[in-house]
Amino acid sequence: MPEPRIAPARVCRFIHAALERLGLPAEDALTVARLMTQAEVQGSDGHGVIRLVPYARRIRAGGVNVRPHIRIAKEKPAMALLDGDNGMGHLVMQKATQIAIAKARQCGVAWVGARASNHAGPASLYARMALEHDMVGVYYAVGNANHLPPWGGLDMLLSTNPVAVAVPAGEEPPVVLDMATTVAAYGKVKARAQRGEPMPEGWMIDRQGQPLTDPKRAEEGFLLPIGGYKGYGLALVIGLLAGTLNGAAMGSEVIDFNHDDTTPTNTGQAILVIDPDAFGEVAEFKARVDKLVREMRASERLPGVERIWLPGEQSHEKRIANERDGLALSAPLRTQLDSLARELAIPPLADT
Repeated sequence: MPEPRIAPARVCRFIHAALERLGLPAEDALTVARLMTQAEVQGSDGHGVIRLVPYARRIRAGGVNVRPHIRIAKEKPAMALLDGDNGMGHLVMQKATQIAIAKARQCGVAWVGARASNHAGPASLYARMALEHDMVGVYYAVGNANHLPPWGGLDMLLSTNPVAVAVPAGEEPPVVLDMATTVAAYGKVKARAQRGEPMPEGWMIDRQGQPLTDPKRAEEGFLLPIGGYKGYGLALVIGLLAGTLNGAAMGSEVIDFNHDDTTPTNTGQAILVIDPDAFGEVAEFKARVDKLVREMRASERLPGVERIWLPGEQSHEKRIANERDGLALSAPLRTQLDSLARELAIPPLADT
């Protein structure tokens, strides 16, 4: 029997109520709730509603500042460094992206880094914000727990360190790449564990190099990088740009927020925004993107392949379907949310 679907607006109201009860100002709680709901709507279930209970745990333990003073620590015309004051990552990165968009409008390009932040959901949330202004967004981050050793090693010194790129199109959906530098993001492992589903071979191996498919045994092994040693190199470089450059945690300094609820994570993130208007007519650029997208989609396919997908197309279709039909939250997740509602003395999701 399929899970009953829940309107995204109801989910957003529930998250808003929970975060406000946890101490966030009403406007900040609504900002985070909207972004978490957007993550769920686009199919990023490892970074959406499933994160509310861990967020609540860290907030109640004092690991997150619910009333941060988010400020610019350093600034030049086309860059800024934001100090998040240990606030919710969604708040920090929304402000960072807004600053980058404004600077790119003046300079053609802008880079804004952030330190003293926290987990902010899926990478594409912030890259996509630039699309509303017909701009290109590129996001980098250091993950909030190390699940990847250097290539050939065993010490966990790297995280999934994601990258997202959003490119506006004209009549076609935007091209949106959102990927971890590991074969699977750790949030997907968490989602599989909660649903009681095995992982495919190739996501993780144990410390003897054997495939690990039970997500509940994930701590016995580590994630595999995309493309072997190339993925390791990419994770390292992204960490240097999003973490080390900003004075944020990287390597052995990264705090595992799955097991430590009190220590500030000092999460490092960065957003790059490019204004196509600096290179020519925006409409012409978007038309060229459309042309390239159609060429890719119409190119000759291997036997048995029904369709060639562009990055972001499947999330685009999920967004349309979930906004129309509602969100399918698993029974274990809804049980967790009901328990949280009782603890916070707020109406359960079904009554929100």
